[in-house]
Amino acid sequence: MNGQGLIHIYTGDGKGKTTAAIGLAIRAAGQGFKVLFVQFFKEDGASSGEKDIFRSSGIELIRSNCRHPLFTKERTDHQKVKEAIRTTYEAAKKKAVEEGAGLLVLDEAISAINGGWIELEDVLGFLKNKPARLEVVLTGRNASMELVQVADYVTEMLKIKHPYDNGVKARKGIEF
Repeated sequence: MNGQGLIHIYTGDGKGKTTAAIGLAIRAAGQGFKVLFVQFFKEDGASSGEKDIFRSSGIELIRSNCRHPLFTKERTDHQKVKEAIRTTYEAAKKKAVEEGAGLLVLDEAISAINGGWIELEDVLGFLKNKPARLEVVLTGRNASMELVQVADYVTEMLKIKHPYDNGVKARKGIEF
């Protein structure tokens, strides 16, 4: 891996944030990078098309093993969610640094920050002091101006139209 590791943000209300991060992870792994892909708000057993591809391409997948309260509503144990997200985040940072990852993807980290499960100041501190060659991707809606300012790439996915608005549920192989 050559050069300076940069910071990417994929944000907005349109489809494609995680998909873009997955594409970058596969590209980086194909070029020999050690890739760590962290999915906040995903359960270990949840189906997703990327799991097998990651395994076969050497991308390490870590999940927080909890769902976002948006989907669990009143059944949410907010303390357990916070503990799961925080523990996953701390383990991912440590692993990326100690194992010399070339790419760290923090999928839905922006949602975790916005929900108060990860402190913005902690993330900003990590990004400002990350290993020089570590490339970092954060995904999620409503990236704060502080995150945008520290990032090198910022891409906003703008929803113009989405089938979910017409009652079409998430489809295997397309949305998961």
